[in-house]
Amino acid sequence: MNQAKIQRIIDSGVDFNIGDIIEKAWEMFKSRALFHIGFMFLVGAIQAGFAVYLKDYTFLYSIFLAPPLVCGFYLVANRQSQKEYLDFQNFFDGFKYWWDLVITNLISSILIVGGIVLLIVPGVYLLVGYLFCLLFVIFGGFDFWTSMELSRKLIQTNWLKFFLFLLVLLALNIAGFLFFIVGLFVTIPMSYLSVYILFEELTIDAIEEEPKDPIIHL
Repeated sequence: MNQAKIQRIIDSGVDFNIGDIIEKAWEMFKSRALFHIGFMFLVGAIQAGFAVYLKDYTFLYSIFLAPPLVCGFYLVANRQSQKEYLDFQNFFDGFKYWWDLVITNLISSILIVGGIVLLIVPGVYLLVGYLFCLLFVIFGGFDFWTSMELSRKLIQTNWLKFFLFLLVLLALNIAGFLFFIVGLFVTIPMSYLSVYILFEELTIDAIEEEPKDPIIHL
């Protein structure tokens, strides 16, 4: 990704149709439903394992394992979007960026929690604003602070729309929970796919003309 091009996108402002994003995420999910459900089951099992057997170390999962696992959905979505060969092991490609993802997630989380503790509003602002920070790390190749700032500045151009987008995803997952909980195995992957699709559509013009690695560059 070209940072100058991203800045031009930020300067121009962004807009999107939430319904279209959700619909595209559903189609992407359906095309590899067993893969997404299987990985979601695996992630859920790991979380349950920590919650039941390693309660005192749950924070270690949140810090060191959650970021690369979450990004597995994004990386697989990228492969689906680019119509590249996809294997289940690609869900674990997030570990190739493990350190950068851990640092970015940790620092952004600290700032979000700090904002919520202090005044609530700043925390909510950053919670929405840092939506794309991990995606800028893996697809843009940027360091943690640059990724966080690019995400915040991009989302700031239409913050309320992004806030509404996250509320829709929240409602989707609440519906999944109410559907005997098993619905979450569909709605959670769909949520990550929705975030990826939105990110791709908004940043597609920032693509490098000759990307070195088509897997990590949009």
